[in-house]
Amino acid sequence: MLKGAGLPVAKGTIARTPEEAEIAARVFFDLLGPGEIVMKAQVLAGGRGKGRFSSGLQGGVQMANSPEKVKSFAERMLGHKLITKQTGEGGKPCNVLFMVEKMTVTKETYVAFLLDRQSLGPVMIASSEGGMDIEAVAHATPDKIVRTLIEPQVGLTEKDSLSVAEKLGFKSPQKEEAARQFRVLWELFWKNDATMVEINPFAMVGGGQVMCLDAKFNFDSNALFRHPEFVVMKDESQEDPRDVQAHKHDINYIGLNGSIGCLVNGAGLAMATMDLIKLSGGEPANFLDIGGGGSETQVTEAFKLLNADPQVKAILVNIFGGIMRCDVIAAGIVKACKSLRLDTPVVVRLQGTNFAEGKRIIDESGLRLVVDDNLEHAAAQAVRLAKIATLADEAHVKVQFEFPL
Repeated sequence: MLKGAGLPVAKGTIARTPEEAEIAARVFFDLLGPGEIVMKAQVLAGGRGKGRFSSGLQGGVQMANSPEKVKSFAERMLGHKLITKQTGEGGKPCNVLFMVEKMTVTKETYVAFLLDRQSLGPVMIASSEGGMDIEAVAHATPDKIVRTLIEPQVGLTEKDSLSVAEKLGFKSPQKEEAARQFRVLWELFWKNDATMVEINPFAMVGGGQVMCLDAKFNFDSNALFRHPEFVVMKDESQEDPRDVQAHKHDINYIGLNGSIGCLVNGAGLAMATMDLIKLSGGEPANFLDIGGGGSETQVTEAFKLLNADPQVKAILVNIFGGIMRCDVIAAGIVKACKSLRLDTPVVVRLQGTNFAEGKRIIDESGLRLVVDDNLEHAAAQAVRLAKIATLADEAHVKVQFEFPL
C-alpha cells in the first residue's frame, strides 16, 4: 500500500518456507552485493524484536549475512510461535517472513494517524524518538509526543505537516519531503477507512532519503464491505479459533481467562452480567453477545463455543427478551444441551417477551437446568457451581451434572 501510493520503502519480499527464504536471500545478495538481510516475523502483535520463539530463538527480527544463515534462522522462525508482551504466553504462529534489505538509518522518528476518542476525531501522533518502545517514550517523556488534530473535511494541511516535520527535527530539503509523505499517509488512512496507520520508524537513511521502514495498519471492520481487497488478506491463524468460529455465526465473542461461560443478548447486558459474576466472586470466561435478534441456531453455536472451552466450568445464560423471544432462546438451549450431551452445569435467567413460554419449554425438557428469575441470584449460582466443578477437577473427581435426567 505504501509503495503503491508513491512512498519510498525498503526492497523486500516474503517467504513461507526455509527453502523460499534461502532462494530469496541468494537473489538479494546477487542484486545488492554483500551485506545483511533483515528477517521479520509476520505476526499480528507488537514487540517482535524483544519476543522469543517457541523454538528457543530470541527475537522476532533477525539479521543474516548469508543464504545459509537465512535458512537456519527461517527454520527456527517459520512454523513456530512468537511470544511477545502483546501475545501472552500462547504466542502467535509465524507462517510468513518478510525479508528486507538492511538500511543505514541516520534518524529514527515515529508517525501515526489514528481515530482518537478523547478528541473525537482523527489525530496525527508523532515523536522524534522512533524505533522500539514508543509506549515507553510516551510514558517517560510525554513532551516528546506531538499531537495534531485533523479536520476531516480539510485533511492534513501543508502548514501542519511542515510544522510536525520541523518538530521532529527534519531540516530542508528532508523537511519538505517528510511533510509530503505525511500528507500521503493521511490520504491512505482516510480513504481506506483505517483506524490506525503507524510508521515506526519513519526514518532518514544514509544519503539523506526519508523512508517508511515499518508499518502497521488497522481497519474499521464495519467498513470492510467497501474494501474486499483487505478481506482476502485476513489470516485466521493469527486469531483465537473461538473468535473465528463465533464470527462465522455473527456472534460477538471475546475470550477471557475465567471459568464461567456467558451467553447473553446485548452488549450492555453482557457487560453487566460479567460485572455481577465478578461481584459474586467468580471470573467470566468470555464475553458473548448473540445480539438483539438471535436465533435458535445462534444459541446452539454459542453453546458449542462454550462447551469446547476446557476452562469453562459453568455456563450462565442471561436473556432479556425484547425483540428476541424467550421461547426461541429456550428452545435453542434445550436443543444445544441435548445435541452436545452437555455435562457442564447451566444456569438460566430469562425475562421479557414470552418469558412464561420459555420457562415452560425448559421445565418440560427433562434437563437439569438451574432456572432463576433473579439475575443477582443466578450469577451467584453460576459462581458456586463453577467452584464445585473446579475443586472436583483439582481432586480428580468426576462430578456428574447429568443431561438429560
